[in-house]
Amino acid sequence: MKAVRAKKFLGQHFLINEEIASRITDLISNNNNKNVLEIGPGMGVLTKYLHEKNINLKLIEIDRESVLYLKNKIPELEHNIFEKDFLKINLNEVYSQNLSIIGNFPYNISSQILFKVYENYEKVDIVVGMFQKEVAERVASYSGRKKGILSVLLQTFYDIEYCFTVDENQFSPPPKVKSAVIRLVRNKRKKIDVDLKSYKMIIKAAYNQRRKTIKNALKSFNLKKDDKTKHLLKLRAENLSVNDFINITSNIQ
Repeated sequence: MKAVRAKKFLGQHFLINEEIASRITDLISNNNNKNVLEIGPGMGVLTKYLHEKNINLKLIEIDRESVLYLKNKIPELEHNIFEKDFLKINLNEVYSQNLSIIGNFPYNISSQILFKVYENYEKVDIVVGMFQKEVAERVASYSGRKKGILSVLLQTFYDIEYCFTVDENQFSPPPKVKSAVIRLVRNKRKKIDVDLKSYKMIIKAAYNQRRKTIKNALKSFNLKKDDKTKHLLKLRAENLSVNDFINITSNIQ
């Protein structure tokens, strides 16, 4: 079967190391949720290991050439392949119940994928994904300068683990940067008692002026000072925890 041509505009870098592929899929094996959606399967290096597991596997792939390749390679999955854009799909169209997500994600949309996961936190239980190493480190960082907007948003509802680093030569074509696999698992926080749009807005405002103290970064907001927030105003965004941002948001008048 003719190999799929990697397309630069889709950010395709196909994983070629079978051992790493197996390790990645094992990270989702201890999941009680049997609904698993693979994003961007390409030529199916992860798919074949997932197909061997006792799960309800579905695939979403925007590349027509990859879709045709997969239908020939694993014909049993033909009716489980969605030829669509993950960023535009309604997850309820794929699974009526909760699901887990896995994939060697295209690096040009990996952050957007994670923002969509955050927006669907009540439906997505686990995410196992390959990312550009810098992005993976940022998302999995709980403190310090690497932590950013996406880190805080995701850590609100997920426990995040940096699993392992993957070298450039494990892909075809090799990317110009190292990659890494991380795992997100839903934590025990069912919801937060603040408006989610306001919460996201506060985090973005704080990090968009991350060199300023919270007091100065959030000047445009009418922030009520109390015992829970007054000590936070002297700090910068990178020094704040998820609970700190929740407290600040609850004090916006």
